[in-house]
Amino acid sequence: MKITSIHLFQHDLPVADGPYVMSSGPVWALDTTLVAIGLENGVVGWGETCPLGPTYAPAHAKGARVALELLAPALIGASVRSPRALQRRMDATLAGHAYAKAALEVGAYDALGQSLGLRVVDLLGGAVCEAVPAYFAISVGAPDDMAREAAERVQEGYQRLQLKVGGRPLEVDIEAAHRVQEAVGPSVRLVLDANRGLTPADAVQLSQALRDGALTLEQPCCTLRELAQARPRLCHPLYMDESAVDLATMVSAAGQGLVDGFGLKLTRMGGLGPMAAARDICRAAGLRHTCDDSWGGDIVAAACVQVAASVAPEQLDGVWIAQPHIEGHYDAENGVRAEEGHIKLPSGPGLGLNIDPEQFGAPVAAYD
Repeated sequence: MKITSIHLFQHDLPVADGPYVMSSGPVWALDTTLVAIGLENGVVGWGETCPLGPTYAPAHAKGARVALELLAPALIGASVRSPRALQRRMDATLAGHAYAKAALEVGAYDALGQSLGLRVVDLLGGAVCEAVPAYFAISVGAPDDMAREAAERVQEGYQRLQLKVGGRPLEVDIEAAHRVQEAVGPSVRLVLDANRGLTPADAVQLSQALRDGALTLEQPCCTLRELAQARPRLCHPLYMDESAVDLATMVSAAGQGLVDGFGLKLTRMGGLGPMAAARDICRAAGLRHTCDDSWGGDIVAAACVQVAASVAPEQLDGVWIAQPHIEGHYDAENGVRAEEGHIKLPSGPGLGLNIDPEQFGAPVAAYD
């Protein structure tokens, strides 16, 4: 199962009915990078990394491709039988850049699963379910518009909604949260996600103004210090997202009781293996978490669903995929989609996708 070729592709993902608005501003389109890993047995595994613009995290699309151009040659001739060995080889070639390494690691898992006739979830410990709960993220908008969309999404079957907040007067976010609560009722789980856009004082004010609501605050502030500063005065559970940059940070945050859960991102953590380790940390600490990524098409979505299906239901808060904001699929038949508030686990081996590389045009780099 040796790697004989690695091809890199660039692909544009326009935001359908855009923009998608967060505290950092509007997003109209994303630049995604796809990786095709060919094996000596003819199998091709696929990976993907799609940073959410250049300011959401220390990652950007062109940086991913430059990193991949350095990493890919080092993997030619390596076996996919041990994804951890591939991780060690990548770490020896380039420090950091987990979001780029994740694309290669996911591609290796996909190729390994296809070669063995196993789904990726089987390589991660086995599935505990065949469909995982999805949640929907409502971008920043007028309070009435956010409430109307929230009610529509609940009608579609979503039982967890994430409301983007920040980047505007705090009182507008408070009003939006009230309107949404009125529109969906108490049975729907609501998360206010500021994507690091609030100061500790604003986070505390937001939480205390909504103290009677059953809410979760996700990454309201930028740094760990700011989260720790706000934590004692918050009235709601606190989740860490952007600050959960690696397993060591997760262990520290869980051990200190800094957070009540995590919004985990596949490419930020470095791939499926680190996500499985993060799953086990949360299990040991009794903390809930999501299995997401910042953006991406069917490959990223399938990888998130594969690892989520291995999570004990009492630990899983759901899966977010970008599919509702993207037109079309990489695989028209098996493309990953949310239906009635759930996402089915693909049935085929590997990631469960059948991808035609012709749709992406010529590779931007090829190593054979």
